[in-house]
Amino acid sequence: MLVKEASKGSEKALGALLERHLPGLLAYVRARAGAKLLQRDASLDLVQSACREVLQDVGAHDYRDEAGFKHWLYLAAERKILDRARYHGREKRAGAVDATPSEAEERALVAGYSGLCTPSRDAAAREELARAEAALARLSDEHREVIVLARIVGLSHAQIAEKLWTTEVAT
Repeated sequence: MLVKEASKGSEKALGALLERHLPGLLAYVRARAGAKLLQRDASLDLVQSACREVLQDVGAHDYRDEAGFKHWLYLAAERKILDRARYHGREKRAGAVDATPSEAEERALVAGYSGLCTPSRDAAAREELARAEAALARLSDEHREVIVLARIVGLSHAQIAEKLWTTEVAT
């Protein structure tokens, strides 16, 4: 119902959808952007920019369900990450930012990383957040991609295999 309203241009419905997916999107951006980009661009800025693009293009897409909306939203974030990485890669640009999450960002990240934590660990989630991000940073790009797609984006092994052009067993 909410998705149908949003696809017809309802700002209220679109806002509710964005709000629902914001914690996961923030976790996705922090996991996918990498330390170098996060030293130059704040993850909340990347998320906000991706959301702005989704809002601007709302009439251009006809997503049938919430999974389709989520895919579109995460794709916008992925494009934003790639664009910003290219921007910073073209020439040396000054202006590193503090990559430490703010209190609001940390709350949203804890909610986004909830798939990595069991309910009994919710009380220690803030400490787990730092460890989870450090562990993701140590993984190879391929392994990190599988973990992010499975645990943060919520794709099935079959969907991950299709996206990564590999077999389901390999994921």
